[in-house]
Amino acid sequence: MSEYDLAIIGIGAAAFSAAIKASELTSNQMKIAMIGYGALGGTCVNVGCVPSKYLIEASKSFRNAKKMVYDGMESSVTIDFNEFMESLNKFVETEREEKYTKVLKNFKNIDLYDGKAKFIDKNTVTVNGNKISAFNFIIATGSKTFIPDLKGLVNYYTSDNIWTIRKIPEKLAILGSGEVALELANAFSNFGSEVHIINRSNRLLKGFDDDITNELRNIMAKNGIKFHLGVDIKEIKNNKEKKIIFYNGTEQPIDVDEIIVAMGRQPNIEELCLEKAEVKYNHGILVDSHMKTSCENIYAAGDCVEQELKLETLAGKEGAVAAGNILGSDESINIKEIPWAAFCEPNVASVGYTEKELKLQNRDYIVRKIDLKNVVKANILKSNEGIVKIISDNEKRILGMQIIAPHAAEFIIEGVYLVKHRLTYDDIINTSHIFPTVAESVKIAGQSFIRDISKMSCCME
Repeated sequence: MSEYDLAIIGIGAAAFSAAIKASELTSNQMKIAMIGYGALGGTCVNVGCVPSKYLIEASKSFRNAKKMVYDGMESSVTIDFNEFMESLNKFVETEREEKYTKVLKNFKNIDLYDGKAKFIDKNTVTVNGNKISAFNFIIATGSKTFIPDLKGLVNYYTSDNIWTIRKIPEKLAILGSGEVALELANAFSNFGSEVHIINRSNRLLKGFDDDITNELRNIMAKNGIKFHLGVDIKEIKNNKEKKIIFYNGTEQPIDVDEIIVAMGRQPNIEELCLEKAEVKYNHGILVDSHMKTSCENIYAAGDCVEQELKLETLAGKEGAVAAGNILGSDESINIKEIPWAAFCEPNVASVGYTEKELKLQNRDYIVRKIDLKNVVKANILKSNEGIVKIISDNEKRILGMQIIAPHAAEFIIEGVYLVKHRLTYDDIINTSHIFPTVAESVKIAGQSFIRDISKMSCCME
């Protein structure tokens, strides 16, 4: 039997963050086992954040070259999609090597085991028939794509295997309306596909207010993406050339070349034998605010945890917090200080409370919204459809921020600082912003609390 101070089950963002944090805190003296299977680095670098953003940015370049937005400019562009996808996968391989494989070689105190871990008791797991014991465990097994039970759903792509596609679909159906669905819809629409988004829910994205998601839907629809929301798919018929999707509604069935299933992800925990370690779970593993499970020496972090947000940055934060708390810290995570974004175009990003949440809590609040047409840089970019929405309490403190704008994912961090440090809209107003930038929209929205911005010149303090 191999014995360790800490065993981490997983090889993704949460696992690496936990292993590195524990090593740093103990000057690389803590003996750590990292157990997992598949490509090192987990979802984010291999099939999530990294390839999807590469796809999105390339598709924007293709779209912009195909149709110039400024007067007096003309261009033409062609694409070898097979060659492009090969470059995408080579980029992923490079990032995995640099950010995970090479990084792990710096830590001689970490032993990597390739295989699936199953608990025997709270201090022991088996991996490929071998026993590994540890004083403490961190479960960081991530999540996997949820596949619905639909009649005729065969020969489809998911966000895990779409990276094997080598031909741009003429017509594409995406099942789902969350951030993954919207990002892939945007990318393939930019490449020229006729994209249909189909989902049982009648709205886009969880965690945003309706005015934000309605605006985003309108923008995406203007860009050619077709929405079929609030419907149940009854059957998918397949022939040699097309997939025909039947659903309950008055419209005709949709025939498409390819289908992507993007209906969310589910915690990857069913093979862990958690009962033998007395670890409680529902949909995901149950943890307290310190990332501790129902078993005192076992913690969990990342997508395997019972939580709404599934983010690489949140997983990394939780992994580090879990490792620190095992070693004597007393740190917790305030989910309202965690930003998240969908990298559709324009970006949509959020941090803090939404109106919907505050209403449910019967809390008083004040809302200000500005249209992106009030932002000079957005007009320069000829991408001025969007909203910046700020919510404050009666003492002017910022409670939440939601943004639809180009580059919103890059500057939502301003909202994080405002929420985390309980700053006010006076703090926004009294802080100079760079002009012209899209990020200046936050200041203009802050100024809308105290004046009519239609009567305000550029750079008004």
